[in-house]
Amino acid sequence: MKVVVIGGGGFIGINLCEALVSQGHAVRVFDRTRAKHTFPSNIARQVEWFEGDFLNSNEVSEALRGCEVVFHLVSTTLPKSSNENPAYDAESNIVASIQMLEAAKCLGVRKVVFNSSGGTVYGIPEKVPIPETHKTDPLCAYGIGKLAIEKYLALFHYRNGLDYIILRMSNPYGPYQQPCADQGAIAVFLNKALNGDTIEIWGDGSVTRDFIYISDAVDALVQMLYYEGPERIFNVGSGEGHSLNDILDLMEAVLGYHIKRRYMQGRALDVPINLLDISRIQNELGWEPKTPLMDGMRCTLNYLRKSCKIK
Repeated sequence: MKVVVIGGGGFIGINLCEALVSQGHAVRVFDRTRAKHTFPSNIARQVEWFEGDFLNSNEVSEALRGCEVVFHLVSTTLPKSSNENPAYDAESNIVASIQMLEAAKCLGVRKVVFNSSGGTVYGIPEKVPIPETHKTDPLCAYGIGKLAIEKYLALFHYRNGLDYIILRMSNPYGPYQQPCADQGAIAVFLNKALNGDTIEIWGDGSVTRDFIYISDAVDALVQMLYYEGPERIFNVGSGEGHSLNDILDLMEAVLGYHIKRRYMQGRALDVPINLLDISRIQNELGWEPKTPLMDGMRCTLNYLRKSCKIK
């Protein structure tokens, strides 16, 4: 198929493009100019690159032209920063996504696969693991924006017949994740540990999350190219919960030495536990997470040592 990955220069996007190319799909990437410099050269030679701003509807339209499927991976904000400027979050994510959907409708795009957020759209869970039918009460503008885009996808399907799939993903980690970013606990923590830095933990370290290795997450995304069943929303996670203390303990086992930690006051935006029920995607597509956390952590560590040249 001819597909376009909006936000293809990011962590998930690079891994997704690599998988799509390996399966023989014609892949187009749309992202900012600077994102092109992070793209591995072996993959960059096999994709068609469109540089532009997600807020520029003309540039987005050109990227969508002639494509069957759109993977929507763009987010201009992070959960912890989105509440600082909710108006910007809404304009740069919700409004820009609506403009993209308008272009998809006009250009004959068949399907949109949207990477939502299993970590933020549900809010504080009343039931764990969290099913797709759980109520949605986000605690941050980031989650509200993701949920609003989900609703607009449903609207465009109802009014215009545009097919769509929503993946509410947990916390992906693995190769190509930026180790100096403001999100991605495993890559960030490993990088700090390799450099001998102290790792700061918000709260007492009991906050529990669902961490999924990137190849498993990408496998779920790719399978949505072929899915034609009745469901529209799928949780995608590992099916296991690990506290931040668990993560650091596992890292110490992988690294073979003690990691310096500093515990700080907890944040209101951090729900105590987020663990996704993945039975729907298991039953509907036969998809399963295949990578144990320890194995994924070792692969991430090897990538960081190679890419950052850290011993």
